[in-house]
Amino acid sequence: MTSAASAAGARVPAPGKLEFKDDYTPTEAERVIRNSKGLPVGVKPKMVWTWPKAVIWAVVAIVCAIGWSVLAVSRGEEISAIWFIVVALCSYAIAYRFYAYYIQIKIMRTNDANATPAERVHDGANFERTDRRVLFGQHFAGISGAGPLVGPILAAQMGYLPSTMWIILGVIFAGAVQDMLMLWISAKRRGRSFGQMATDEMGKFGGTILSVFLVVMTAIAMAFLALVAVKAMASSPWAVFSIGMTIPIALIMGCYQRFLRPGRVIETTILGFVLLVIDIVAGGYIADSPTLAPIFTLTGKQLVIALVIYSFAAAALPHWLLVTPRDYLSTLMKIGTLLLLVVGIIVANPMVKVPALTELAGLSNGPTFSGNLFPFLFITIACGALSGFHGAVSSGLTPKALEKENQIRMIGYGSMLVESFTAIIALIAAITVSQGVYFSTNMSALQISKASGVTVSATSTPKEQADAAVKAVNSMKVSNIKGEQMQVTWDSVDENGNAKTYEGSAALEKAASDIGEKTIVSRTGGATTFAMGMASFLKSFLGGHNAMAFWYHFAIMFEALFILTTVDNGTRVARYQIGELLGNVRKLEKFADPTWKVGNVITTLIAVALWGSMLWMGVADSYGGINAMVPIFGISNQLLAAACFVLVTVCVAKLGYKKYLWIPIVPLVWDVAVTFTADFQKIFGPLSYFTVAANYKTQIASGTLSGEALTNAKAALSNAYLDGFLSVFFLIMMGVFVIVGVVEVVRILARGKFGVEITSEEPFMESEWFAPTSLIATKLEKKVQREYSAKLQELRQQGAQATA
Repeated sequence: MTSAASAAGARVPAPGKLEFKDDYTPTEAERVIRNSKGLPVGVKPKMVWTWPKAVIWAVVAIVCAIGWSVLAVSRGEEISAIWFIVVALCSYAIAYRFYAYYIQIKIMRTNDANATPAERVHDGANFERTDRRVLFGQHFAGISGAGPLVGPILAAQMGYLPSTMWIILGVIFAGAVQDMLMLWISAKRRGRSFGQMATDEMGKFGGTILSVFLVVMTAIAMAFLALVAVKAMASSPWAVFSIGMTIPIALIMGCYQRFLRPGRVIETTILGFVLLVIDIVAGGYIADSPTLAPIFTLTGKQLVIALVIYSFAAAALPHWLLVTPRDYLSTLMKIGTLLLLVVGIIVANPMVKVPALTELAGLSNGPTFSGNLFPFLFITIACGALSGFHGAVSSGLTPKALEKENQIRMIGYGSMLVESFTAIIALIAAITVSQGVYFSTNMSALQISKASGVTVSATSTPKEQADAAVKAVNSMKVSNIKGEQMQVTWDSVDENGNAKTYEGSAALEKAASDIGEKTIVSRTGGATTFAMGMASFLKSFLGGHNAMAFWYHFAIMFEALFILTTVDNGTRVARYQIGELLGNVRKLEKFADPTWKVGNVITTLIAVALWGSMLWMGVADSYGGINAMVPIFGISNQLLAAACFVLVTVCVAKLGYKKYLWIPIVPLVWDVAVTFTADFQKIFGPLSYFTVAANYKTQIASGTLSGEALTNAKAALSNAYLDGFLSVFFLIMMGVFVIVGVVEVVRILARGKFGVEITSEEPFMESEWFAPTSLIATKLEKKVQREYSAKLQELRQQGAQATA
């Protein structure tokens, strides 16, 4: 049967009130996909051109070109941050409409006549159809962690231009392509996870290598993300209450849509939004209450226990009950906040204070991260443009809930564009604050001490920290966008409410006061800078200057929520990976069945035990557990992205699409060049972990250290060796995997035999479901939806009559 079978039939009569009265035009009728029963199950994708559309896209392209020219050519003058939004949105629109569509029709060749894993298995727990709008939110929540919030901020030390180019062009040609194609190949293989697909397509040797790497990498990633969230939530009753309450709200949403009002996504969205707003406002009152605040003030260790319990429940319970509605709820807040930030940037119209390239772009000893622009800027930005972890979410998790194949572009490619836009917003937050404040915030106490000549520690007063930070900034030979030596300045208001620019240590003290903190000096990691920028944008049209402290603490909670939604999805991903890895062992094959409830519980316990133990040690010891492995997270994540492109390349080659192999190969070659160079430099040379270990070993042997300094040096020595050996391990594993992939592609091309039959794709299965493809249903999709509902009811009535 072809995908366009029985496309004729402009009207399908149904008994009584169910009669279908919409008339298709001949062109529309040709695009309707029907199964053998005459049931409409999809609409063929087609790029329909009209003169108005051509004019609109021409205008978008021209505006995009002008925007890129402004960012690339401007020198010595301040430019508006609005240009970054214009360039990003225009570039994303063109990429989604044309490049992603090109990949869809040339490589994916999606067919809504074919049943997705959710329809094939449909067990009501792991394989459960999810409305495309909800699934978009769930997928975006699953992939969007700390990376797009803090990576671009740290990378801003080298200037705005390289970061902007990589965030936008990187996501268009690499990150979004990876996510979409991984979702596609998994949806074609009954929603199997990354490691199992590698085993099926590349053999047990390559699959085992990747599966082991995946389990280790996912555990490190979950512990790292959870640690960031714990730090943001510790001693913050507002964050603990507001984030904790999203769990019962999600349960209410899940049950509402499952039992009370099935399919009523808009109603569920409104319900969740109202409850979320009440939750956020109530969190502020909780934090100010002397009675309630202590109840929701948790220590780091208490938060670890809470996170482990929640993540286990989220991974083990049916997907529709907790994870899907909570992730959708989180996405409402994330995207809603992003829209507010865009409005804030437009209203405030902040000027960029950082030049296109700073002096640090040519050095390897930057204060926010060390290493040359190539390769370490791309590693630092990470998830804002490309992330291997996304490949794990796109395979094994999201495809199990996919309704139709034609939704893959919107969910896979589209959600990654939103994450990239988040990175652009974070970059704007970093480059619109004075460079002096930026470096004062993101330099460590040790760096400030060395640069200023004044010892700074946790016991130093805010005044002492500010004075030392100003000296450190003045000693740096870094120019602002006008070519002048950068200064520490902060735009605020004086005691009379008049606009005033503060300078020097007064600027740092005023900035801390504005956001309700005692100090902003040495708040490394980028999170504080993002929250300061976010507060500055939002107060421009919501509450004014006096509301800045409120928006700052809202931003801290926002960052924690952004990260935590990735943790629960990552736990479920790890569960699938562990189950399929165990399933490759004789007598343990049953673990590979995701519908086996006992196996689900066991593999979930293993998953949370792996990252939970690392998190616990990291919270208990600032030098132990996950803290020891944070430095290798970025490189290992990008190495995993290379593995994704290898697998996609093998799958595309097996289908015989030789003309389009360049689509995954180009980003693969770039990613291999970046990550292997970075890992090599971290193993050999002055940036090597082993060089760092040798320096600590010399200090310890000298006998000049004692007490806490000696203890810390020994811990740093052990961590450097651990990171060094893990870097070697990861590089060897991914090097072997890439070689296996190259050999497999060469064999495929040399054999000259192509087609679905030599892949592990599931055979065609006729679909009986219909769902729109677009986020907002088109006119034709609405027609088909009405016919589908009427025809489906007719078939059910006929079945009931036959049974009677």
